[in-house]
Formats: sequence, structure tokens, C-alpha cells
Amino acid sequence: MILVDNPYVSAFLKETIIKNGYPVVKTKAAIDLGFDGRANLLDEDLAIQHINTTEQPLVYTSSENALDWIAQNLGFSELPEKIALFKDKAKFRRLTEPLFPDFFYQEVSLVDLDRLTIEGIPFPFIVKPAVGFFSLGVHKISSDREWRKTKETLQDEIHQVNALYPKGVLDTTRFIIEQHIDGDEYAVDAYFNAQGTPVITNILKHIFSSGDDVSDRVYFSSKEIIEDNLEKMTSFLYEIGRLAGLTNFPVHVEVRIDSRGHLLPVEINPLRFGGWCTTADMTYYAYGFNPYEYYFSQSQPDWTRILKDKGGKLFSIIVLDNTTGVEGKNITSFDYQKLLSTFEKPLDLRKIDYKEHPVFGFLFTETKEEHFSELEFILGSDLKEYIQTSESR
Repeated sequence: MILVDNPYVSAFLKETIIKNGYPVVKTKAAIDLGFDGRANLLDEDLAIQHINTTEQPLVYTSSENALDWIAQNLGFSELPEKIALFKDKAKFRRLTEPLFPDFFYQEVSLVDLDRLTIEGIPFPFIVKPAVGFFSLGVHKISSDREWRKTKETLQDEIHQVNALYPKGVLDTTRFIIEQHIDGDEYAVDAYFNAQGTPVITNILKHIFSSGDDVSDRVYFSSKEIIEDNLEKMTSFLYEIGRLAGLTNFPVHVEVRIDSRGHLLPVEINPLRFGGWCTTADMTYYAYGFNPYEYYFSQSQPDWTRILKDKGGKLFSIIVLDNTTGVEGKNITSFDYQKLLSTFEKPLDLRKIDYKEHPVFGFLFTETKEEHFSELEFILGSDLKEYIQTSESR
């Protein structure tokens, strides 16, 4: 059973759903997103009944927004509790304390942020909404001065983003302060099967433009990344599944691995792969199998076979977040063709209404390792060169 919701469902996921006849809960959001008679639409009451009478239901959500429907309608099941273990970052840190007992974190309300004494909090540290999404409201703090400035910035950010997402997706009334995790960051798509065994469907490296960067601009996957990390990530997920008691549960995981090879989790997003239909769709473009189908059929990738001819290739997701400093409502156009011309092999471009959302789109690319500079370029770009405003005409 699939719950779709705003802000976005890709054509690839729609085609997968229709081709396989996967039941889609007939919510208003599903209708608004274009699911019609071609899809196997399931009335909401029947969907609730299905969960109530199925011992281990297979559920997937396309969006964080769909978690509200689960909270409101499936309280009799284990799903809301399991979701909260991961969606609420404070609960997640408490869950993982047995694995990482020395990790520093502290929960604080928005009203207490301004008068919080940060003596005893190790620099650098991260402050972010306890329930958050898409790097919204996330800041790295390295000094008292940065802390004072960030408290002012947060008030403006909260005002701007609160209208975009429901409270179950982004709750800016509570924040978590936690130690900064050094090391390379990775994003992992996986699911726990009916036996509770984790099955990894992709591993991507998340790169940053600087030590202070916390944006989501570039993720890339490769044969080397998967081969080097598959065993370590699988072992970590076994422990998470054991602590949380997970079965038939997809996740999108963010972790960091330091120079000594120690893994620390950043966060785990429940009941979905990467947001905005990114990482799962990219997996198909890069490696030729469909993660949605693998989850519902409980299939496992044969990575030895899949990676056989993938050496020297990088498969990237480029998040075209609006870093221009110009509000979307004041931008008259974005030059997508100019953007595409800077990459050797674009695979798919997904344009987003940048007047409604703080992102111009998502670009999937294939890059030879020796042409890594094209990823470095877009990583450091503020994207101003691609926009037109009424003043610039």
C-alpha cells in the first residue's frame, strides 16, 4: 500500500505504481497529484481496514507529509510509534544511546533557545528542529558569535518555512542541539524485510562546499562507494532494526564515518527512501533496478553483478536549492538549458515550481571520475548565473 502526498510525485514512481497495480490510498492529495482510474485506488476506510487485518503490512510513503495521515488514522497499529522513533530526533538519540553512549545531545524549546546557556556544549555543534526535513533550520555553530547570529536567523527562517510543511514534517517549536559529527557523510536507502533483515538499495556520498556547509546540493553514488560501505552500513542497520523492532519498513539513512572508520548516525527518515523521489529513482537510472519494486517483492540487489561494469562512473543527484539570495516570487526565469550544458551526461531533469518551493529542481547526472570538477562547480555555485529577475531585464 502506498500513501502519496505533496509536494511531489515523480513520473517514474507513478509509472511504477500503475504498472504493478500497487494500491494507492485515495486521499485528496492522491487525486490532486493526478492519480486517476489508471491507478489501483484504495478508499481510505478500506486502507485502514487492510492495515488492521494484515499482520505485517507493506507500506510506503512518497512524502513526509503522508505521515500525518498515518498518525491520524492508524493509531491502533505500531506504525505511528515506529515513525516517531525516527522522525523525532530527540527520540532517535534516546533510541541509539546504547550504541553511542558518549554522544552529546540536548533538547530545547524554541522559547528557551534565546536564553539558553551554551557553556558546557562542545563546539562545534549542530542546532536543528527536533522534527525537520530538507536541511530546513539546520545550522552548524562554531563560536559564541555564530550562536548569537544564528538565533536571529532562525526566527526569519521559521517564519518563511512554517507555511510550507505540516507540523508532523517540520516542527519548529522544539529543537535539538547535538555535537557535530566529523567525517564523510553518506545517505543510504534501505528497507527491513519481513524477517527484519536490512536490505540496502543504494549508498550515496554527500559532499559539501566547506566545513560550514549543511546544504543538500550534491549526492553521488559509485561502485567504490557501495563496495567500501555495504558491509559496514548493513551491520549498523541490523543494530537499528534490533533496537526498534523493524519489519517491512523502508528507511532513508544519513550517517557519517570518521577517519578511523567509526560510524555515527545523523538521522533516519521513516517509511520512505530519499525525499522528492530522488534517491530511489536515481538508483534505477544508475544501476538498472527499481527499489520500489524490490521493497514490495522483498528482493535483494545482487551487487556483485550490478556493479560489474560501473567502475569509474559517478551517479549524482544535484539539488538545485535556491541559494541565489533572491526570493522565488521575484525570479522571472531559470535557465535550465544553460545548467544542462555544464554537465557531460545529464540523465534526468525535474523542474520544480520555484515560486512555491525553495528549490528550482533536481538533476540526475552520470560523470566520469576524471570530470569530478563539474560536480565541484555546481557544489560551489549560488545559481545566480541561471536566473533572470525583473530588475535584470
